[in-house]
This record gives sequence, structure tokens and C-alpha cells, in this order.
Amino acid sequence: MWYQAGRLVVRLYSNMMFSPNITFRAPLPTGPRILAANHPSTIDPFLMTLLVNEPVCILILDTLFKIPVVGFSLRLSGHIRVDPDAGRKAMEQSRQALQAGCTLGIFPEGIISPPEGGMHPLHSGMARLALASGAPVIPVGIALDTARLKLLESQVDGKMEMGAWYMRGPYAITVGEPLTFRGNPEDRNQVGKVSEQIVQQIGILARQSARRLRMENWGLQFAMPPLDIVPAL
Repeated sequence: MWYQAGRLVVRLYSNMMFSPNITFRAPLPTGPRILAANHPSTIDPFLMTLLVNEPVCILILDTLFKIPVVGFSLRLSGHIRVDPDAGRKAMEQSRQALQAGCTLGIFPEGIISPPEGGMHPLHSGMARLALASGAPVIPVGIALDTARLKLLESQVDGKMEMGAWYMRGPYAITVGEPLTFRGNPEDRNQVGKVSEQIVQQIGILARQSARRLRMENWGLQFAMPPLDIVPAL
């Protein structure tokens, strides 16, 4: 109930402030699945919940969990905390969520995408989960007006953290066709190939999202991932 109430608030706010432009290239498969997206702004996890009717368990950095009200809401909503020094715990929780038939949401860069556009090298966890579980990966490409991003520094748990907040403006999402992988999650070469294939698709979809926004909003700036990113293992 808490998750659905939060999702309703996100939908109302996004309709007022972003008028999200969402396109699906294929029907989403049922059962366990992994939504994998680029990450141009801090608000992306919230808007990812609009893509499916069922709850999405999203992997979110521990920073947001340390903010009193936000962290409380994230825990009640069933999202997965990713601590930099406890990656195995998040991986195990993700594996269990997929085993239970849940939808998993991942931003495989691990941090906000570069503000000038493009993507950071991917972490290997997403590819390992896909290979270990057999769950389909649905690539998601996000585009927004980078000129409207506000880089705000705030103190969280005694440390200064930088957020890329997007409070108002055009926001487009393109959801791609499911990708299914089989193989050994401990094979670094195979994990690298899976990561590369996924990031290529995310880049293509982000460009499609940006193209739709350009047609509606001439002159805006968009973050569009290049297609030559080398995954990090």
C-alpha cells in the first residue's frame, strides 16, 4: 500500500512537471525481469516506477537511504540499498527478488551519468544477475533537457553529496525489447559481452527518446549516451 501510494504521488507530480513521453518497443514479459536504464538525473528511480503496474524493486545507493524521510519511504517500498562496501548483500537481495518473481530496476552505471552526456562504464552486477537468473533484461533509454539539471550539494550523514536534480522539463523514456542471456556469471569475458550488448541498446533507446523530444522542443540540450562505452568488470 505504501508503494502504491508513493507511485500515485510520483505519477501526479510527473504529469504536472514533466509530461513524461513513454514509448514501449515491445510488450513487457511477465514474471521476473530486469529494467536497466541510463541515469541522467537523481529523480530517475522514482519515474522508473511508472513503467509497470507491479512494484519495482530498485537498487538505490545508500546515500538516499540515509535521508530520514526518504530512506524510511524507500525501505517501506521494498527498494534495495546498495552500500559501496557491501555489494554482495545487494546482489543477494536482488537474486532473491528475481527468484520471487519481482521486477528489478537497475541503473548499471551505479552513479549519475555525466552531465555533458554519455554514460559511465557499467558495473558487472547487472550482467551477472541476468546470466545467473535467466531473467530477461529490458533496456531503457532516458532523455531530458540537460540545461535544466540542477547540481546541488547537500550534507548527508556528515558527508557532502552531489545530486543532479531535475524538477521540471521534458522527460522521455523508451523501453526496448527484452534481451535474454544464458551462461556462466563468473565468466568475465561473457559478463563483459553481455554488459556491452545491454549498454549498446540503452544508448540507442536514449537517442530515440532524445529524438522525440527534439521534434517537440527545438533548441533543447539532451544527454545522449554514445555507443562505444567499454563496460567495467
